[in-house]
Amino acid sequence: MRPTMAAEPGAARWSARTIRRTPCRETLASFDWRSRDAWTGLSPTQRLHILAQLNEAELETLSTTWEIFAHPHQCPPAVAANGAPWLTWLLVGGRGAGKTRAGAEWIRAQALGLSPFAAAPVTRIALVGETEHDVREVMIEGISGLLAVHPRGQRPVWSPSRKRLEWTNGAVAYAFSAEDPESLRGPQFGCAWSDEMAKWRYAEATFDMLQFGLRLGTQPRQLITTTPRPTALLKRLMLDPSSVVTRAPTRANALNLAPTFLKSVMARYQGTRLGRQELEGEIIEDRPDALWSRALIESCRVDGAPPLARVVVAVDPPASSGKRADACGIVAAGISEGGLVFVLADDTVSAATPSAWASKAIALWRRLEADALVAEVNQGGEMVRAVITQMDASVPVTSVRATRGKWLRAEPVATLYEQGRVKHAGAFPALEDEMCDFASGGLSSGRSPDRLDALVWAVATLTAAAHTMPRMREL
Repeated sequence: MRPTMAAEPGAARWSARTIRRTPCRETLASFDWRSRDAWTGLSPTQRLHILAQLNEAELETLSTTWEIFAHPHQCPPAVAANGAPWLTWLLVGGRGAGKTRAGAEWIRAQALGLSPFAAAPVTRIALVGETEHDVREVMIEGISGLLAVHPRGQRPVWSPSRKRLEWTNGAVAYAFSAEDPESLRGPQFGCAWSDEMAKWRYAEATFDMLQFGLRLGTQPRQLITTTPRPTALLKRLMLDPSSVVTRAPTRANALNLAPTFLKSVMARYQGTRLGRQELEGEIIEDRPDALWSRALIESCRVDGAPPLARVVVAVDPPASSGKRADACGIVAAGISEGGLVFVLADDTVSAATPSAWASKAIALWRRLEADALVAEVNQGGEMVRAVITQMDASVPVTSVRATRGKWLRAEPVATLYEQGRVKHAGAFPALEDEMCDFASGGLSSGRSPDRLDALVWAVATLTAAAHTMPRMREL
């Protein structure tokens, strides 16, 4: 690996062969090539002249001295917003902005105790990616991953079967997948690197399990590198006073990217919602073509529900069970005598067996003393009713079948929100994220809008009823 030196530190890579062809007009007599400040004041041509005078060993040293040529956004700030040393560093940026390289270099510094990024080696480290494949192919074996950023003599040993990296000083980094939050239950760490957290399927659960494991040393810290999405977890962490945030658009690392990449991608996506998120590194709160907006939902929020004439629990069951199955949407809502609908709960579960999601739905039905449990039967047919009946035969199940697409079913419900006829009795972050990301093409992630589906069934069932039940209840 060769050092990066151009208009800005980190701008372009130069091989030794290229450097040797460059005319040498500078000397090293009064130049400290190990100092970042010394390089900062030089032009690209001057930098080439200096590089041409370094031998192979010096070039190797320079290429692995990260603090010399890292971009400012790739270096952790000293303190958090509260003035104290930070506990969470969020590096939020566009595609190709150098997030992975920064993460790998930070972990290298932690494992080896390299100044100025670490005071002493951290012996137990967690590496968490969206999937096991992402941890291995991007964070560890990738072109900017952990194996690549170490010089030969410092490179840790990667054991794929054991999912661990081992350094010669005894430091060990363990690989985890966000697909399996429970795998983080038990181990303990002194620091952690989480990559692309904004697109983790089980972000909240994985993050929570990781926090319980960050308990070694005097001040456990974590780095989160991610392209932003408006998830509740990411927004909450950015506002945490113990967090620090650095940002960078793709163009900040332009000279390390193929020229045609920026030219073609920027021409196609610049200014679009996707471009602002994926290239500029912005958190886009609302999807312009979504049926709901954050402002609309906030205008419909109330502290609680009045006495309700009818309450239902709607279930949108997945087609299968297992870690990669869709979630089972479970949403409860009720309607008042005046015809206002109140969303009461979102108890959606992920990776659940039929008996597990049925138990969850029945428990909510009992807790709210609901009138009926509404279940979509397109996926499982009579199996859905059978599973619920097997768990509790006293539960009245209303089967509904979708004859139109998700967008067409959701449109009338969105209209009710605009008319002020649906209220949220509390906050439901995960459900509201889906609502504000649902457009004619579905969710931007491509996943099934399971919570939204359950909401639509609950509201549609209540508003379509010809009459309401006579009993009233307080919630």
